[in-house]
Amino acid sequence: MFDYGHFRFGSKQELFEKAIKFWNPDKTKFWQSVGVDLVIDRREGYCLYDMSGRRLIDLHLNGGTYNFGHRHPELVETLKGALDYFDIGNHWFPSVARSALSEALIKVSPGMAYAVFAPGGAEAVDIALKSARYATKRRKIVSIIKGYHGHAGLSVATGDDRFTKIFLSDQPGEFIQVPFNDIDAMEKALKGGDIAALIMETIPATYGFPMPKEGYLKACRDLCTRYGTMYIADEVQTGLMRTGEMWGWQAYGIQPDIMVTAKGLSGGLYPISAALVNEKAGGWLHEDGAAHISTSGGAELGCIVAHKVIEMLQRPEVRSNVQFVTDFMRESMAEMVQRHGDIFTGVRQKGIILGLEFGHSGENAVAVSRALYENGVWAIFSSLDKRVLQWKPGALLSVDMCQEIMDRFDAAMPRARDLLQARKKVN
Repeated sequence: MFDYGHFRFGSKQELFEKAIKFWNPDKTKFWQSVGVDLVIDRREGYCLYDMSGRRLIDLHLNGGTYNFGHRHPELVETLKGALDYFDIGNHWFPSVARSALSEALIKVSPGMAYAVFAPGGAEAVDIALKSARYATKRRKIVSIIKGYHGHAGLSVATGDDRFTKIFLSDQPGEFIQVPFNDIDAMEKALKGGDIAALIMETIPATYGFPMPKEGYLKACRDLCTRYGTMYIADEVQTGLMRTGEMWGWQAYGIQPDIMVTAKGLSGGLYPISAALVNEKAGGWLHEDGAAHISTSGGAELGCIVAHKVIEMLQRPEVRSNVQFVTDFMRESMAEMVQRHGDIFTGVRQKGIILGLEFGHSGENAVAVSRALYENGVWAIFSSLDKRVLQWKPGALLSVDMCQEIMDRFDAAMPRARDLLQARKKVN
């Protein structure tokens, strides 16, 4: 019996059956089909524990949500303390929590003037797109082929066909996509002078973290300036020190007009996201501050946690540890490519953002994800490029856990070879 106080399950199988019946049939069956029977139970630091008690080191971090680990003690105490005084709050009125977090965010985000809050990244992207349309009085949006910016009304239209067409959310003509790292295609899209915004993840996560070519992001920024287009940096997975700087755009030396942050801003404890806008993009806040409202956007409990997250990220020891983990993973992965180069073919890395390449075609990273899972590590493949495994080490990983991760990675490779061979025989 698995008794959680408010609800209980007789077995793990019963949980699966109810998940299929009442929650999400396809997701539940998919994970079973690829041999990952994970149901997250207890979680602590950078470890997850399955219902059955199996321990897994978390290298997925739910896209960076658990940048500081699960249930970080300092953040838990912050939230507990906030509950003695705060709740969601009321979005209509000035708020001590929202004002304090806004100031903290603007102080670490040069060029930004205002913070507009939402519950999650997709909603914050919607705010960013609406702000760009307001500022430019244009409608068209350019994004990257295989990009991903969430599943809300406007944000989903910027993404891959997989996410738009099923809900009839593709909007040809208003939403235009170009290949990543193709500056000629970008100029062709922008030079008509009718594009409100270019939105890009600084490093496209769901596409497997392909790295921007030298000078590409700056060239995109320059084109936006030339043609009167707003540059939106989606920092949901590349922000909050994961590139070694507070924001990925700082690591590449560019200046966006608007940026979006989410996931790790919540500390993994209370949902919150933000669109940060410059003076021009935030003009609507002077004209009609209620043009966009959100009951739970900028929930005060989330603001308190996020304020602590920003404070922690500025500690010298955190920056130092990110650099340590960056160097450790770079050196260790180079060694693993040497040892297992028949299947492990390359590494894409910026700070503690890594995409691990397994071959040049197919869905090899799905099998590798399973092999790692069986060896005590959870890392997910990229949804839009299943040759690539997303590898997202936490900002506070210790030396010992870094070494354990790589030992387990090394140990998982023979199993990965067996699974890949079995796939070849079936295909």
